[in-house]
Amino acid sequence: MNTRTMHYLPEIDARCLDELLVEWQTVHPRMGVLVLLPEAERDAVELVQQACVRRQVPVVGALFPALIEGGAFRTAGAWLLRFDEMPYAALFNDLPREPEQIPAAMDMIAAELLPHLNDSLDTTLCLLFDAMVPNVASLLDELYLRLANRVHYMGACAGSETFQPMPCLFDGTRTVQGGVLAILMKPHSGAILEHGYSAPPQMLMATSTEGNRIVHIDWRPAFEVYQALARAHYGVEIDRDNFYRYGVHFPFGIVRANGMILVRIPVGLAEDGSLFCIGEVPPNALLTLLKAPAVDSAHTLDALAQGLSALDGPQAGRELLLFYCAGRRLHLGIRAAENELSAFAQRTQAAQVAGALSLGEIGGSTKWGYPLFHNATLVASRWEGDSA
Repeated sequence: MNTRTMHYLPEIDARCLDELLVEWQTVHPRMGVLVLLPEAERDAVELVQQACVRRQVPVVGALFPALIEGGAFRTAGAWLLRFDEMPYAALFNDLPREPEQIPAAMDMIAAELLPHLNDSLDTTLCLLFDAMVPNVASLLDELYLRLANRVHYMGACAGSETFQPMPCLFDGTRTVQGGVLAILMKPHSGAILEHGYSAPPQMLMATSTEGNRIVHIDWRPAFEVYQALARAHYGVEIDRDNFYRYGVHFPFGIVRANGMILVRIPVGLAEDGSLFCIGEVPPNALLTLLKAPAVDSAHTLDALAQGLSALDGPQAGRELLLFYCAGRRLHLGIRAAENELSAFAQRTQAAQVAGALSLGEIGGSTKWGYPLFHNATLVASRWEGDSA
């Protein structure tokens, strides 16, 4: 009997799916599943949907650049994560991009979620966004205004590492893009998020921004300032020809009032010298330039392990869910990134670590904290099948 709530299928076929679902359903007749797939297995979504519908098992899921399994990144197979009793889960598509349309959309989503909240239970709202949604931070701001700290917030962005549009979120009957999958996990005490970057002392102001586009820093073209910071702090000459090779290694840091740093990776350079980042940059944000090799991996992993223990007690023998930023893997290289995966499993002594390579992460800096959109982080939480 498979007693674990997480099961990795190295190959996806109807027989293996059906056998696993029958085995689980025999013991947990009210079960449901969260399915994580790598983008290379996008054609398997329909197979997963059909298997679950055939067994009358509620299913939701997402496609990511790669999966995390056995201390490595996998581009084949599937993770099936079982809920002993399926929690409330909803798939919302066509999220608005215009600021004036966001409040009404968040009113609708909050109205769907609120009847399923129980203030006597610790509840985590797990949000899986399509990475092509450009205003995740703004959507989180508006959602928090409606739900506040009635839930913990955690999540990640799904999709293709090429940042090409792709339907990447699904339930039993639909596969959508431009949306978000919301799951209310309870009882659940939230997640821990860390990146391990420290900021150099010089800070500048983003004097002109538009969503995820930085137009001016200290009233100068953003790329001009970016070049000067890279030269002054790290002795690196960045020009238009090598920007796409260097940009991922020298992300911006947004320094918040509490000292927390939000990482923003520049991924696009416009003709006018403005820079496009993964994630929005607020007007007048305090910016600094980070350097990937300076990331403190040991501190990151220690903080994750200690944070999980503070939330839920010792993690030895437990099953854990982990999202690992694709930008961080690019920064450090695959070998160093997989070393972090293995070291995380060793520090926590988890029975199993399942997860995915993500394109942006969601979490707070404190328990019951404000939900923030991050790059270059690891997000970890316990996985228990008893959510309801």
